Amino acid sequence: MVRGCVIDFGKNWEKSIPLLEFAYNNGYQFSIQMAPFEALYGRRCTTPLCWSELGENKAYADTKRRDIQYEVVDKVFVKVSPWKKVLRFGKKGKLSPRYICPFEILKIIGPMAYQLTLPLEFDKIHNVFHVLMLRRYRSDPSHILEPEEVELNHDLSYEEEPIQILDREIKRLRNKNIALVKVL
Repeated sequence: MVRGCVIDFGKNWEKSIPLLEFAYNNGYQFSIQMAPFEALYGRRCTTPLCWSELGENKAYADTKRRDIQYEVVDKVFVKVSPWKKVLRFGKKGKLSPRYICPFEILKIIGPMAYQLTLPLEFDKIHNVFHVLMLRRYRSDPSHILEPEEVELNHDLSYEEEPIQILDREIKRLRNKNIALVKVL
């Protein structure tokens, strides 16, 4: 085998030694009725040539996959990437939400794509999203807060009135005392 490699590869024949070793250890030997690798380890060598024979070609693929399906009337949040939310959605800062607005599903395009009803301010954004970019919205009446009526002055300021004093404490420094008050 080495002589054949020297003839084929010329001066670079030493680079083919691992291939020769591999071919010899996985080749069928009539004297032991199996390949030397199989005789030594008790199993066949898993090479790219015989992976399809073992049936392990998708053993590790999609281990965390979830089949997510939505209906036409469901509402979903849309996930936005940090860079694209600044460009497209106007959201900025590290504390900005990762998912925005609950949108209603308008049409099911396929098992992995959904068309959403987007408002007019998002008219430059394509309205078809991959299922991994969506998260189900579960409506809860406690999420909706009723706004309080606030009387504004002519300079757009308003006066706050305390409801109750919850706690008092005096903080003592070297040469002065500071009164701390917790107000509701």
